[in-house]
Amino acid sequence: MAKLKARYVCQACGSAQSRWQGQCPDCAEWNTLAQEAANVTVFSAKHDLHTGGRAVELVGLDAAVALPERVPSGIAEFDRAVGGGLVPGSAMLLAGDPGIGKSTLLLQAAAAIARSGRGAVYISGEEAVDQVRLRALRLGAAGAPVQLASVTSVRDILTTLGQGPAPALLVIDSIQTMHSDLIEGAPGTVSQVRASAQELIRFAKDRGTALILVGHVTKDGSIAGPRVLEHMVDAVLNFEGERSHQYRILRAVKNRFGGTDEIGVFAMEGAGLNEVGNPSSLFLTKRDDPVSGTAIFPALEGTRPVLVEIQALVVRLASGATPRRSAVGWDSGRLAMLLAVLEARSGVSFATSEVYLNVAGGYRLQDPAADLAVAAALVSALSERPVPAEAVVLGEVALSGEIRPVAHGTLRMKEAAKLGFEQAWVPGGVEGTNGIRTANFGQLRQLVERILGR
Repeated sequence: MAKLKARYVCQACGSAQSRWQGQCPDCAEWNTLAQEAANVTVFSAKHDLHTGGRAVELVGLDAAVALPERVPSGIAEFDRAVGGGLVPGSAMLLAGDPGIGKSTLLLQAAAAIARSGRGAVYISGEEAVDQVRLRALRLGAAGAPVQLASVTSVRDILTTLGQGPAPALLVIDSIQTMHSDLIEGAPGTVSQVRASAQELIRFAKDRGTALILVGHVTKDGSIAGPRVLEHMVDAVLNFEGERSHQYRILRAVKNRFGGTDEIGVFAMEGAGLNEVGNPSSLFLTKRDDPVSGTAIFPALEGTRPVLVEIQALVVRLASGATPRRSAVGWDSGRLAMLLAVLEARSGVSFATSEVYLNVAGGYRLQDPAADLAVAAALVSALSERPVPAEAVVLGEVALSGEIRPVAHGTLRMKEAAKLGFEQAWVPGGVEGTNGIRTANFGQLRQLVERILGR
């Protein structure tokens, strides 16, 4: 326990000493130590943080604040994901699997900003300058006035940038390769990543430069390095997608200057990443005749509806075999819940069948509004009765078998109408729009009876 003892506090700098001295050892002032009695610890006996600092100005929440000015990147899908454009002085962290297209996307953005007359600097710690030039040649961006460098020393980077006007965009590819000589350790260690990011972010805040740091990911998909790195930056972007599929999705999981519910959709092609204005075209299968085991669901990513195809396959097994349940692009736990609700509330049993569920195109669904579409695909696959090809299905299924309404149903159906769908299977109380007819269901068993033709 701390004991009550005398201490001597300097009236000039606030430092505390265990005995009286004529001169303060911290600020070198004479005859400023005054005796005080207090409960002190070993640390507080040396310094007292309650004194010696400078008073800061406190302001109210009602003070007028202007919205941050944004710099368009020249890529509409990128601007959509970050909230409307790059904010000067902001720091963003972009992460994604190796080979997903992070460097390609940022090089295209840097080239677009450089062509608009603003300064853009691309620092690569993983590739030589000639390698970056070859990629720019393939992307058709070789003529853009982007300034390139291949360097890993933070001191060299900041010294170079301090010699001229600050660029509008600074790309660091990647932060795990940067090295600060103020910290001991190899590049990529926790201390090096934190110290290097702190110095680069401080430069961006002081000079008004939009900073984008490329980050590595671990084998489970989370951002590598210290967790504090995500707290230091203003926005964290994930570049998602399967390398075997054409599409890529840029998603913000943190954004201090905008929302985190918008996505940007790109298609990887030979000439780089191309924007996808109609993402539904990537996930819908064009077929003339309806096929059992499929249902179309209008998903919602931020303010953008995306129609995806949910596919189900049910394989009957011999008696005594253990059935398998597999889901790709959807939560396997929610699949097990839906199978239980179908058996308990609607009398549809999958106990002797293997169940496989897939979201076409490699899309990942987290929207609970997809429950009804998944249930429709499962029942359709089991009964071999197709869902009408002109219908979209949406609704949340409760454990009681009740079908609950979903958010933004009108917006979802408007997108379906644009793509030629004529019917919507929706919860009760939802009305049609844009010429779409609605079939309303209050209970899950009503949907089952509709598919089975009862």
